[in-house]
Amino acid sequence: QVQPVESGGGLVQAGGSLRLSCAASGRTFSTSAMGWFRQAPGKEREFVAGINWSGGSTRYADSVKERFTISRDNAKNTVYLQMSSLKPEDTAIYYCAARQLGYTSQSVSAYVYWGQGTQVTVSS
Repeated sequence: QVQPVESGGGLVQAGGSLRLSCAASGRTFSTSAMGWFRQAPGKEREFVAGINWSGGSTRYADSVKERFTISRDNAKNTVYLQMSSLKPEDTAIYYCAARQLGYTSQSVSAYVYWGQGTQVTVSS
């Protein structure tokens, strides 16, 4: 079992950067694929980025490619999302999630364990 806890959200101006962290308890973290999702008011939760168990494979939503980078440190049981060139449309609650399997997926239903989310607000 993996229990994610997000941190690092906040208010930033357009064009700025933020780094989100996800600390995950549980002995299976190092074998679990992890993902970042976001949900804006009135919208469905959407995939942002995913990383496989080793960190050797990543995937991104088209809307964040070249701007966001996902990484992980299995020694620290932590996943990161480095966000740069932020836009007002990036404003959302960002969630960290864990799979029971080691390879990534863009599907919300593929992730079993979810954090409580952290708010990211980008002002124009």
